[in-house]
Amino acid sequence: MITGRPKAVLILTAAEEEKLQLIARRPKTSQRAALRARIVLACAEETNNQKVARRVGTSAMTVGKWRSRFVIGRLEALGDMPRSGPPRTVTDKQVEAVITKTLETKPKAATHWSTRSLARETGLSHDTISRIWQSFGLQPHRQDHFKLSTDPFFVEKVRDIVGLYMGPPARALVWCVDEKSQCQALERSQPLLPLRPGQPERATHDYHRHGTTSLFAALDIATGKIIGRCHTRHRQQEFLCFLDQIDHSVPAGCDVHLVLDNYGTHKTPKVARWFKKRPRYHLHFTPTSASWLNQVERWFAKITEQRIRRDSFSSLPALVTAINSYIQVNNQNPVPFVWTASADLILERIKKTL
Repeated sequence: MITGRPKAVLILTAAEEEKLQLIARRPKTSQRAALRARIVLACAEETNNQKVARRVGTSAMTVGKWRSRFVIGRLEALGDMPRSGPPRTVTDKQVEAVITKTLETKPKAATHWSTRSLARETGLSHDTISRIWQSFGLQPHRQDHFKLSTDPFFVEKVRDIVGLYMGPPARALVWCVDEKSQCQALERSQPLLPLRPGQPERATHDYHRHGTTSLFAALDIATGKIIGRCHTRHRQQEFLCFLDQIDHSVPAGCDVHLVLDNYGTHKTPKVARWFKKRPRYHLHFTPTSASWLNQVERWFAKITEQRIRRDSFSSLPALVTAINSYIQVNNQNPVPFVWTASADLILERIKKTL
């Protein structure tokens, strides 16, 4: 004679069995989920909850609970049921008031709200204000900066320069040219303290100045090779001297496209005559306030980060030597930057910021 409560019939499909086996064996599965999966797999083979409990190492009551839940809800029922938690203390009206005040008003004698100042204003706790801001992606403490070009030919220049990067002319070279002025030879007042386990390299905040140099550089976008020279000043004389260096470095007989910004020394009468005598040079000026289109600016950021900013230079010649050494190492194994943003993508992103 069979006694006890009748067991729910538990029959697994092939897909359910495969999923449960995966949950039970996967190393990163939580212990609770793995146990439930093993219970259901064992129940598919055994109708006696006591035997299943002994096999998986739990109580018969637990086995009965997950057997019944699985029969009713299948795999989705193996998760934890949602818990009600404490009742809400902040109403939708209060949330709306916080959001409206954050977006449309400012506190007295301040430019933006803080969690505590808005908490005093609304009567809520600063933790509540923080949770509301986080839920709606509000960050009053942050401010981004932007600068829009007023160049009337902005679109045309963007398409021209990006076209050079993504589809350079055949049998022609494309060089990005610019100067990095005011490279300072800074000597820290004390020696650098080296890197240690658990402690970064340390440097004093104060320093001694030993002068500045201007780095003229040209980047070959096809190879990543750099032509560079340091000058004490960055007038048209120094720029013409650097143009002569470029002219001697690039192969004769091929066209050269130069990407330049709108700095005054790039457009003086002497510079214009230099280019007029050399018709193989074609100039492409970036839009005003858009020097980020010039790839050599990215290289300037790279040399600043990797070689100049964190070092200590006891003299200006030491800085110039470090810069020249970096260029030499760069040219031993040059790697070009890969330009992936089309002109349409750039213009669309700028349009979204307006």
